[in-house]
Amino acid sequence: MQVCKTGQELSMLRDAKRSEKKIIGFVPTMGALHKGHISLIHESISSSNITVASIFVNPTQFNNPSDLKNYPRDLQKDLELLENAGCNIVFVPSVEEMYPAIDTRVFDFDDLDKVMEGQHRPGHFNGVAQIVSKLFDAVKPHKAFFGLKDFQQVAIIKKMTEKLSYNIEIIACPIVREPDGLAMSSRNLLLENKYRELAPLIYAILKESVIKLRTDSPLNVKKWVTKMIGNEPLLELEYFDIVDRWTLKSVEQNSTKDSLIGCIAVWAGNVRLIDNIIYNY
Repeated sequence: MQVCKTGQELSMLRDAKRSEKKIIGFVPTMGALHKGHISLIHESISSSNITVASIFVNPTQFNNPSDLKNYPRDLQKDLELLENAGCNIVFVPSVEEMYPAIDTRVFDFDDLDKVMEGQHRPGHFNGVAQIVSKLFDAVKPHKAFFGLKDFQQVAIIKKMTEKLSYNIEIIACPIVREPDGLAMSSRNLLLENKYRELAPLIYAILKESVIKLRTDSPLNVKKWVTKMIGNEPLLELEYFDIVDRWTLKSVEQNSTKDSLIGCIAVWAGNVRLIDNIIYNY
């Protein structure tokens, strides 16, 4: 496995592989890797000749400076995990490498960024698009792999890819969960024990909402989920919405239920957890 710290190092490797007609798969990460990230590496390996991962904690997508400061980092462990998984190239740039100047670009996502995460974290998705586009330009992949835990982010990246005319296939991969159902996240490492014990309740309630939606309206299911989370004083609901999975617009009355997804954000102490569930009928 080769580790590159600069775009120049990366471009030499990238161009050599492209000249050999190799298919390049790309997995962008912010480090603190877990089995969910490694599942993306495996997906890339299975459908690409060369797998590139990046590790970069992107400052422009954090609304809260303390969240950026406290984001878990363990580069040596991450590199070992990637090498063991079969990754070929890892790009580990500095902030100065990725942002030699302030990035003033503002992206248009056709209002996909105005709801849920975008509503509660203004500017977050613009920061995501800034760094992902920079990484796409550096890696020049044929395929890029993203986890569906960040469902809205995947929709945003697909829209950005379309708007900027990147010839990159965006592949969304299933959520990987802990044995107790908690969606794997780097932020899980920050959970105090009492919150970690409660956190699986989020997915348990989402699963129950699937059953509820079979006989009730999305509006009533939203009220039920809100009530259930509210019954646990150690958890604080930031939002839960049932939206059309293509437009991300909120749905209140019965509609084509195979197009619906429930998205949730919950505070467990000082740690913000997100999850979602697709309603298939």
